[in-house]
Amino acid sequence: MLPFKLVYSDRYYLPIGAHVFPAEKYRLIHERLLATGVAEPADFLEPPPATDDDVRLAHSADYVRKLRTGTLSAAEEMLLELPYSKELVDAFWLAAGGSIAAAECALRDGITFNIGGGFHHAYPDHGEGFCMVHDVGVAIRRMQHDKKIAKAMTVDCDVHHGNGTAAMFPPIRAGINRLPSALPGTANLADDANDSVFTISLHQQNNYPAIKPPSSIDVNLPDGTTDEQYLQWLDNALSSGLRKFKPDLICYIAGADPYREDQLGGLALTIDGLKSRDELVFKVAKSRGIPVMVTYAGGYARKVEDTVMIHCNTVVSAREVYW
Repeated sequence: MLPFKLVYSDRYYLPIGAHVFPAEKYRLIHERLLATGVAEPADFLEPPPATDDDVRLAHSADYVRKLRTGTLSAAEEMLLELPYSKELVDAFWLAAGGSIAAAECALRDGITFNIGGGFHHAYPDHGEGFCMVHDVGVAIRRMQHDKKIAKAMTVDCDVHHGNGTAAMFPPIRAGINRLPSALPGTANLADDANDSVFTISLHQQNNYPAIKPPSSIDVNLPDGTTDEQYLQWLDNALSSGLRKFKPDLICYIAGADPYREDQLGGLALTIDGLKSRDELVFKVAKSRGIPVMVTYAGGYARKVEDTVMIHCNTVVSAREVYW
């Protein structure tokens, strides 16, 4: 058995029809982890769905009402880029429940995975970019509401900027300072972080979304960033963030889309480079005794098998670091 839990449900499947988002990836990850012997059935934990009260900890009551009653406007549904259905709402509520369960287990075990989630484009009052509910935001606010943590840090390694996260947990002041760097590109550090949630986003600058609200640390990566460059930037961002902020929990959004064969990305990371990325995050967190809750976010490789392998490798990396 693994020394940590994998939160998963067959009901994570998003009923969205033909779509660039590979809705079947969660089932394929589950199957691959079992088939390769990385995990056993006992390693998996079935989550309960979040409650409406849970979701309202991170989202406006009006937005939750619209989702529950199917009264999104045409413009709101277009911004979401997913076809609305009650079944889709149920799947997102379950993903949020999975992240709550993963956060609770991480505080006990040191690290836990939600084999799903990471819907970082959802704002408090609307959804965007395939993201209806910000499951990580819901989990953080639930842990704080229950007084299980005071401070959390999000480390977002999706190729797309975590705009919903930045809007949900804005820095106290919007002033920006340039971080020292050894690589081309820019990394911005807000003068003062949100006092309870510190947000780090490493993303391709010339990519979705067009409007990028400031995170506590934004690393704006140039097109074609390689493994070596990416790892240096990530190491710098983690070091800078952890000098400034001492979290009780790290929420790691481990997107597979920095991969060089991703259809919606423009970075040049290899599968091995992405595994090294995961190892770096886990080693930093473990060395400081900070629990980690992992979610998966995006992944749109031309071959869905590559996306599945990248996500499974994140579990392999954790097993190697935490075993």
